[in-house]
Amino acid sequence: CYPRDQSKYSQINRCHDDRVGGPQFRNRKGRGHFRGHMHSQPVRQRLRGGPVGGFGPGPRSRLEDEDGDVTMSDGQDGVPQRRFNPYGRPNRRDGRFDRDKRGGEGGFMGYRSAGGSGALGDATRLGGGTSSEKSRSWFKITIPYGKKYDKKWLLTALQNLCPLPFSPIHYSTEGQKVQFYLDDATSANALCKLTRRITDTEGYKVVVFMNPCPPPSFLQSDLKEQDLEHLKQCMSKRFDRSKQYLNLSSIRTDPALISQNIEVILNRRTCMQAVIKIIEENVPELACLNLSNNKLYKLDDLAELVNKAPNIKTLNLSHNELKSERELDKVKGLKLTELWLDRNPLCDHFKDQSTYISAIRERFPRLLKLDGHDLPAPIGFDVETGTTIPPCKGSYFGSDEIKEFILRFLQQYYSVYDSGDRQPLLDAYHEAACFSLSLPFSMHNPSRSSLGDYHKDSRNIKKVKDPATRFRLLKHNRLNVVAFLNELPKTQHDTASFSVDVNTYTQTLLAFTVSGVFKEMDGKSRDSVRAFSRVFIAVPAMNSGLCLVNDELFVRNATTEEIRRAFAAPAPTPSSSPVPTLSASQLEMLSAFSQKSEMNLEWSQKCLQHSEWDFSRAVQIFTELKVKLNRCICRGV
Repeated sequence: CYPRDQSKYSQINRCHDDRVGGPQFRNRKGRGHFRGHMHSQPVRQRLRGGPVGGFGPGPRSRLEDEDGDVTMSDGQDGVPQRRFNPYGRPNRRDGRFDRDKRGGEGGFMGYRSAGGSGALGDATRLGGGTSSEKSRSWFKITIPYGKKYDKKWLLTALQNLCPLPFSPIHYSTEGQKVQFYLDDATSANALCKLTRRITDTEGYKVVVFMNPCPPPSFLQSDLKEQDLEHLKQCMSKRFDRSKQYLNLSSIRTDPALISQNIEVILNRRTCMQAVIKIIEENVPELACLNLSNNKLYKLDDLAELVNKAPNIKTLNLSHNELKSERELDKVKGLKLTELWLDRNPLCDHFKDQSTYISAIRERFPRLLKLDGHDLPAPIGFDVETGTTIPPCKGSYFGSDEIKEFILRFLQQYYSVYDSGDRQPLLDAYHEAACFSLSLPFSMHNPSRSSLGDYHKDSRNIKKVKDPATRFRLLKHNRLNVVAFLNELPKTQHDTASFSVDVNTYTQTLLAFTVSGVFKEMDGKSRDSVRAFSRVFIAVPAMNSGLCLVNDELFVRNATTEEIRRAFAAPAPTPSSSPVPTLSASQLEMLSAFSQKSEMNLEWSQKCLQHSEWDFSRAVQIFTELKVKLNRCICRGV
């Protein structure tokens, strides 16, 4: 469907959106229906209007900061053309938010002037910049999902592989991506070649995009004094004093500004700052603000409104380019009751209307109207300021019988766990037992974390998304569970710090959580105090004890208060062996009692020690406890 004339084809190819075709996209998945080069002609280097190599001023790419379509010369008759964008949406100006309102009762010219140089003092006209800035070539480096990386780690990894030194300018994050600028074509080209050559700790490849761009907006100069005055007059005509309503919809195309050759692009920091300064100095009681149809894709510079115009209750951001609801976090300090977001890409990210409303109301809990639709009244609680959280309650067991049973189990379990050999814990686990370890979710480099010894085995599903990896990190069957426990650092638990919560107990199941602190006894983190929470799920064992079928351990760094209170009372040093040296008669009694009670040697020894090695008394105590446990379990049902 394209002209066969090659000169015309070249012109179309230059104007075509950067997301289509091009050798750099040949093997990459596209965002739309196009996934490669569209045309049957041989792939050729696309012209950018600059020096050899494809750099220099030319059509702007899809990753640029600047918004809007650009006018380009045909090259033959000089007639300006609108850039072809196959992904663009129709330019609709049918917003429902008082779209035709352009004035009211006289504007705000009667308020005090915005005169004086101030923060928006004398400078060159917006969109200009110094001649040296214009002569330099600028390149925007974008790293998708780069926000999760530590800045120093990321830049060091890039610099180590880049054959040329580079100095990132204006390193910043936008959503989940990292972006910065370079003013050297050679360094930018070398950096672009590093894409997918760096692998992070999770096994993902670091992608690097490079795009030529005009001088960044933060280098562009402020409006001149006379430009500010024209902007103020324009805003005055759009202000309705009776309703404290300011309509800045499509401000860029306002005839009053165009006639003065003033370009107000609210995506530019200088423009938004100028607008907010005029609002602050002239209409600080502003209640309604309409910013629709301004192609806003970020709200960083709008955040100042929270302090400059705190009385805003109605905000219209419809017909813009906001891609994520997270942008609203920057203005969630406003106590909005009405908000318009329709015709923004973010509206397409929600599976249904209720999810959309919930996500927006999470940021603006007082919201009563969204996109022109009334919302149910918000549910809130009047809480007096200064209310403190009540202190944590102690352990909960449900009954004394369960309490005695669990405390005895924990004492036996951790006496073995803190010993030099955890192999005897095999008797405490079911043949098909399952174990998992989790650490708190953190964006920091794991190698720098004090919990680094545990990190490679952490199964925090907020961080581990791959199903195969999740399954691999589970330890199945008791042999693998105990083998893994033996690999963990040697510990000493502060049993006095234990807090136990029983959440389920029936005739066939017992589930409880144990929380407390422990101290590492070896390795590079020796004497480090950790906090833990451990969920045990157990079933009755044949020897009337407990058999663990599921064990989930969560480890974190202890707080300052937990460290201060840890091991306040001296704890006995655990034995290096779960079964100390016994006499010949005691060993014989231990073996006989273990066979009679069907308990393992560790538990049998505890029972005999409790009865002062009186065999008959030990049998009687064991029988009584067994009867009590069965009654307790029956009552739980």
